[in-house]
Amino acid sequence: MIDIDPNSSGLPGIEQLRTIVGAVMTVGLILSVLALIISAIIWAYGSNSSNPHLAGRGKTGLLISCGAAVICGAAVALVNFGWTVGQQV
Repeated sequence: MIDIDPNSSGLPGIEQLRTIVGAVMTVGLILSVLALIISAIIWAYGSNSSNPHLAGRGKTGLLISCGAAVICGAAVALVNFGWTVGQQV
């Protein structure tokens, strides 16, 4: 029987990599908020200018930016869930 667990001190630079990943998650969340604001503006402009195509694109952008924020925020939980499921196989 082989029993292997993740080793957080096995390679040099692991802590720096964790810092980089955390920074990328932060940038992703900030960009998701920016995309949400821009999409809301596009939706409002499309609705007020009687442009259904532009309003639809704004709605789509709003949903995509919300989905991106959920994925960025839940990334660690999703990976941990996958790790747990994988350990039970």
